[in-house]
Amino acid sequence: MPELPDITVYLEHLELRVVGQVLEKLVIAKPFVLRTFDPPVSEVVGTTVLGVRRIGKRIVLAMDGERFIVIHLMIAGRLKWRAVGGKMPPKGSILAAFHFPTGVLVLTEAGTTRRASMHLVRGEEGLREFDRGGLEVLSATLAEFSARLRSENHTLKRALADPRLFSGIGNAYSDEILHRARLSPVMLTRRIRDEEISRLFLATGETLREWTARLRADAGEKFPEKVTAFHEGMAVHGRFGEKCRVCGATVQRIRYASNETNYCARCQTGGKLLADRALSRLLGKDWPKSIDDIE
Repeated sequence: MPELPDITVYLEHLELRVVGQVLEKLVIAKPFVLRTFDPPVSEVVGTTVLGVRRIGKRIVLAMDGERFIVIHLMIAGRLKWRAVGGKMPPKGSILAAFHFPTGVLVLTEAGTTRRASMHLVRGEEGLREFDRGGLEVLSATLAEFSARLRSENHTLKRALADPRLFSGIGNAYSDEILHRARLSPVMLTRRIRDEEISRLFLATGETLREWTARLRADAGEKFPEKVTAFHEGMAVHGRFGEKCRVCGATVQRIRYASNETNYCARCQTGGKLLADRALSRLLGKDWPKSIDDIE
């Protein structure tokens, strides 16, 4: 799922291409993607894009007349930009197409899960219902970050990725943040020490700013095309079984539902292997306790 760095770079490119432009036509290729019926599509067609913004992991196009188009890409949704007359993405992947004088913004989704969504909204009041209340960490103080982290008792991994607590962080960047902070993903937020919170706060800002800069540089002047949760330069996310670039230990993972946590036992848990529900249940007493038991 695109997270804060990815969404930020999307917004920067959208601002260059669509702000000030009239939405000439909006084609809904897959009816399920539009989750609202009022206001109708006809109310936004012919209006001008006044600005773009982010709400959590959602992209918002602010149209004149206090109308808003809210796009949630979820896991497999992506935005594509095509010049007028340019080759469109494969037809089966297209959910919606926004036609502007400068080109076409295409909302696509890979696979068959169909979770990406679009809402048309009237007024700022209607827009507020999409704000989950997460703290904007890049503009927050250490005190604000600390208070939000300790407001509920969760694992650090769950807390960072909870949109009610922190805005724009998901599965990928929470792995990277925790590795940089040298903290266990399963540490409970009510047990974390002040010094560890300071490390986590610093790591959060550094990770998000660094990856925003990297993705911005990768895209250059072209609209971002390779938006993914897995990047070659990542420290642990998506690198299960590979060597940690800091200490050389093998990157581990915990699987749960459709998500997984990637971590380095030597850097983050004092060498302790965290129990993977499926594997530890299968192996029972044979489950290794330390990274040294398997290396």
